[in-house]
Amino acid sequence: QVHLVESGGGLVQAGGSLRLSCVVSGITFSINPMGWYRQAPGKERELVARITSDHNTNYEDSVKGRFTISRDNTKNTVYLQMNSLKPEDTAVYYCNVMGTSFYRSFWGQGTQVTVAS
Repeated sequence: QVHLVESGGGLVQAGGSLRLSCVVSGITFSINPMGWYRQAPGKERELVARITSDHNTNYEDSVKGRFTISRDNTKNTVYLQMNSLKPEDTAVYYCNVMGTSFYRSFWGQGTQVTVAS
């Protein structure tokens, strides 16, 4: 069973920063790529950042230069540092194990990020 626990969300003013964390259990964390997704009200869930097992990263265009994904394999944790936050970043943020389709089917409870204008 894959277990993901996201934390670090909250209410922040536009231009502010937050750091999200996701602790993962039930897998060999270090060999799996990881991703951060977000889902805003009335919208589909979208991938915003991805990190491979060897720390290569990719970002959705709207967050490039503002968000940074990282991982600590000693803690089975993936992070999302979010700077220069905008109201349009408001969403529930989820992490996901982007390995096999079986792993991808597991989701945590998410963490709410609200950016006030």
